Amino acid sequence: MSYEPRPYRQIQRRKSRTVYVGKVPVGGDAPISVQSMTNTLTSDVKATVAQIHALEKAGADIVRVSCPDEASTKALKDIVKQVTAPVVADIHFHYKRAIESAAAGAACLRINPGNIGSDERVKEVIKAAKDHNCSIRIGVNAGSLEKDLLEQFGEPCPEAMVASALRHIKILEDHDFFNFKISCKASDVFLAVAAYQQLAEACDYPLHVGVTEAGGLRSGTIKSSIGIGSLLWAGIGDTIRVSLSADPVEEIKVGFDILKSLGLRHRGVNVIACPSCARQQFDVIETVRVLEERLAHITTPMTLSVIGCVVNGPGEALMTDIGFTGGGRGTHQVYLKGQAAHRLQNEDIVAHLVGLVEAKAAEIEKKRAEQEAAA
Repeated sequence: MSYEPRPYRQIQRRKSRTVYVGKVPVGGDAPISVQSMTNTLTSDVKATVAQIHALEKAGADIVRVSCPDEASTKALKDIVKQVTAPVVADIHFHYKRAIESAAAGAACLRINPGNIGSDERVKEVIKAAKDHNCSIRIGVNAGSLEKDLLEQFGEPCPEAMVASALRHIKILEDHDFFNFKISCKASDVFLAVAAYQQLAEACDYPLHVGVTEAGGLRSGTIKSSIGIGSLLWAGIGDTIRVSLSADPVEEIKVGFDILKSLGLRHRGVNVIACPSCARQQFDVIETVRVLEERLAHITTPMTLSVIGCVVNGPGEALMTDIGFTGGGRGTHQVYLKGQAAHRLQNEDIVAHLVGLVEAKAAEIEKKRAEQEAAA
């Protein structure tokens, strides 16, 4: 209902090629994928698998793991067998780790071709990627630009970052390899956004978008929302990673919330709630807090408005699947599909709304299954 695109909400995405990370398409008309990275020791198979499972449950489309040593690439073979999400191997400097990761089942290699070593070593990595149907992500970072580019441009800047990306693109293209995507990250929002804007104009490869080293949960979420959101608003970005100094699961949650707020992708219940004031007829803040916890298991896209009084409540209810508006004397109004449905007393609020959402989700999923069966 309310999550369907309206003309003034539609974002025209930049046209790009499509590459695959395992079975997940990135670029073209594919949905913008959300990814995160484990922070366990990759050599600890049990811990890493457990964290990937937690990320999958949160909705992660792609998961990256660091492979700094041979113990990690050996473990990777066991890890990929136990998880559903395609796994990206994060490689720096050691070209053999890239080759080992491709052979172990990595769906993608995150590398900087420029720090892999000689042209012969780059050839070997590309051959391994081709042999094992493995894509590559060129990962440019403002904090690790090549020395000659820093000397040329004087400091990390959008032009230097794009020059680095184009240099790496040429390395892969010269070896007849085109199955790759690119990131061009910085911890500074302005620098990251400007670099991605220029890169989007310079090539048609899929872009992995993010603000690197964004910070803790609160500050990092704000910074990432501004940076990633600005780019997505402009149609730039095919897969995103929110980089937080927090539980990786939070990165997935924030990533989906960013996409949801822009109408680009929907997962779970979008709760529209007022900040509350003296007019509220029930405890809005506590009700919303508990509702979000109780509805975390719902993956079906839908909208729920929870408004404390009649000033905006009925209007918001018109635009949501399920609406709830505070009323006088502890009696409130429930709306279904924008229409007044029934009244509700204070003590029943959370349980009743959870029941309505679960029933709506079951109805939507049943219709979806029937449509798929008919097709």
